[in-house]
Amino acid sequence: STIATNLASYFAAQGLKTSLMDYDPQGSSLHWLKTRPNTPNPIHGANAAAAKKGTLRSWQMMLPESTEILVIDAPAGVTGVVLQEMCKRADRIVIPVAPSSIDIHATAGFIKDLMLVGKVRLSHTRMAVVANRVHSNLPLYEPLQRFLLSLNIPFVTKLTNSRQYIYAAEQGLGIFDLHPD
Repeated sequence: STIATNLASYFAAQGLKTSLMDYDPQGSSLHWLKTRPNTPNPIHGANAAAAKKGTLRSWQMMLPESTEILVIDAPAGVTGVVLQEMCKRADRIVIPVAPSSIDIHATAGFIKDLMLVGKVRLSHTRMAVVANRVHSNLPLYEPLQRFLLSLNIPFVTKLTNSRQYIYAAEQGLGIFDLHPD
């Protein structure tokens, strides 16, 4: 959710008609959108989580025709039909990985599912990994870095475990919306 909301705020700040689709049942990205102040470049929210009884999911997933950028917030461990559905909408996938052996193991399985179930290799979908909530001077970072470099998927950056993300999120902002002091 942190990466999805910050990407959406970045694209919106660039003046692109941005939509944010939240597949996560927690609805963190949609909650973030509700706290977002009015801006000249709003972000449209779409709820793609499994429908509650009596709700039409297809209606909640509708996007404005003017959408230029769609950012999808996916839940951890997504598989099967939902993974296929998301991959059909994607031309780029950013995979966050936290510095723990549990996350590394789960990410390896997810990437396998992307290749087999999501068929991203066949669709030529571009993928990248991001080290999420890391401190490169801690011992946990070295095994994570080795894993990320072994994937043959571009390792684009590392996001530190910074309070700035929390500070921005609490205000319904992304880090790109914050003014440097």
